[in-house]
Amino acid sequence: MGQTVVEKIAQGHMVRGPTGRPLVAGDFLSIRPKHILTHDNTAPVMKKFLSIGAPKVFDPKQPVFALDHDIQNESDANLAKYKSIEAFAAREGIDFYPAGTGIGHQIMCEQLYVTPGSFVVASDSHSNMYGALGAVGTPVVRTDAAAIWSTGEFWWQIPQTVQVVLHGKLPEGVGGKDLILTLCGHLNQGQVLNLAVEFAGDGVASLSMDDRMSVANMTTEWGALVGWFPMDARTVQFIQQRMGAGITRVTPPDLASMRKQPVLADLDAAYAARVTVDLSTISAHVAGPDSVQVSTSLAQLKERQIPIHKAYLLSCVNSRLEDLQAAANVLRGKKVAAGVTLYVAAASRAVQAAAEKSGAWQILVDAGATILPPSCGPCIGLGTGLLEAGENGISATNRNFKGRMGSRDAKCYLASPAVVAASALAGFISGPDVARKEPSVEFVELEATAPQRENVEILEGFPATLEGRLVFLPADNINTDGIYGKDYTYRDDMTQEMMAKVVMENYDPGFAAATRKGDVIVGGFNFGTGSSREQAVTALQAKGIALVLAGSFSQTYLRNAFNNGMACVECPPLVKHLRQRHSGAIAKDQKTIMGEDEIQIDFSKGTIAYGGESFRFPPLGSVPQALVVAGGVENQVRQTLGL
Repeated sequence: MGQTVVEKIAQGHMVRGPTGRPLVAGDFLSIRPKHILTHDNTAPVMKKFLSIGAPKVFDPKQPVFALDHDIQNESDANLAKYKSIEAFAAREGIDFYPAGTGIGHQIMCEQLYVTPGSFVVASDSHSNMYGALGAVGTPVVRTDAAAIWSTGEFWWQIPQTVQVVLHGKLPEGVGGKDLILTLCGHLNQGQVLNLAVEFAGDGVASLSMDDRMSVANMTTEWGALVGWFPMDARTVQFIQQRMGAGITRVTPPDLASMRKQPVLADLDAAYAARVTVDLSTISAHVAGPDSVQVSTSLAQLKERQIPIHKAYLLSCVNSRLEDLQAAANVLRGKKVAAGVTLYVAAASRAVQAAAEKSGAWQILVDAGATILPPSCGPCIGLGTGLLEAGENGISATNRNFKGRMGSRDAKCYLASPAVVAASALAGFISGPDVARKEPSVEFVELEATAPQRENVEILEGFPATLEGRLVFLPADNINTDGIYGKDYTYRDDMTQEMMAKVVMENYDPGFAAATRKGDVIVGGFNFGTGSSREQAVTALQAKGIALVLAGSFSQTYLRNAFNNGMACVECPPLVKHLRQRHSGAIAKDQKTIMGEDEIQIDFSKGTIAYGGESFRFPPLGSVPQALVVAGGVENQVRQTLGL
């Protein structure tokens, strides 16, 4: 069986992991990424790094700092934080981009930290955007970032891949934002959740680099961990343009090597599913309100004349030159409607300069746009221009969750820059007249690849086998608030005993009383979704839960679990078996179901025995075992450094 692109790029950056065979989905390995971006969250990462006790940053050329989130905040506290980040960067020799330079993801691409075939991470969910340049871009949590600073590496589990085959060409006036909003709305049942998305097909060549960045960026909202485009002539052109602008991180020999040996999937690569899209059938779409998964064609929505109070052309997904030009083409010689405020911020200072040179920027100013500095700002509810109660906003950003861009009593819609500009002009959601048509988007689930049949060596201190009472939590999407409620998250007085008494309280108030030390939890799919609170892991540890099994995990939860020394195992067949076996209890909405038999896990063989049945799971090799034995990643880093 051949490899997907993600498997190949991971293999090329592996430090430790399975040997003697090609890497496959499900494998755990230690990876040395080419770069890691942190932004305003550099400050908390610094605290973790200092608490670990590392004497210096392992490779000063690996981290990149870019201040971009809260740059309008000129309070003494925020300015002091920014100064401390800059001083740390200067002391360690780390590349630093001060407030006003631009959004970190844009800087990573335009400064060519991201290159085809590289593996680049960020302590931010929209690092998927790096896939537009043929890299694997994926998010890490802050503890991972501190570990990378300390040792140059972090652990990762390779996700399965969904291939998205694009055919044809987008109609005139339809862009990458419309494509990804269509995908988010039409395939909104978790089809790509926690997976990698690999774009292919003849339609890729028709997408501009700005379109690809928009699509790759919002594969995050679609649910994916990676959104990857192949290197082609457009990729080369982008790199050459940046080299011509004075960026020297890629040399002509580097580029020649990339062109000679592009990373491509093998013809017999194993995919979890395949999506086929006829680009000619995609039309302008609007997502919302309050959800990216609710996507409606503009042709349908404009008839309702939904009033707009604020419009936004900014963020890492849609504030590049093509985006600004598309909006300017709509607004040329016209004024924003009375009662509407249009906020504009370029993705970077360089993008703004290019827009000024092209004339697009002046058109936006003349139309009455309120100009903000190149940064995130209102997209994450910071700075000028937030939505107030009762207002409707339309935004060329990537998220419209209730309350994200201001009041929870406001409503926010997502759209392309052209539709945002047209709506600001009309005073209601509007855009070019287009015929109604149904997008041609086909999804086919493929036969899952079974985990490797192999025995793994068990490290000293890690159990070869484990037995315990099975506790089945049949629901999907059990979130971190259900596991450990918000009422306790920010309390500093919670002891281990107290945490054990309230664990799973918001999911099932009876869970704590019904369970005991040594129990093995089996959850549904996407276990641990929601916030990044680590207590959703440590509370289960406090209760004495020996292991969490699930059909699948939220990637953030999985990272927090192993980073805190708690093993997690994915086994979809076991979950499906238990749902059939306990269908009666599930029909009665029983939240916690106690198994009749003991469950036995053989870590050396990657097998689970329960109720006379046997199930396989991807074996936990030396990388995840070592995390558990060490008691988490911070302890492991200290041991590696001899601290």
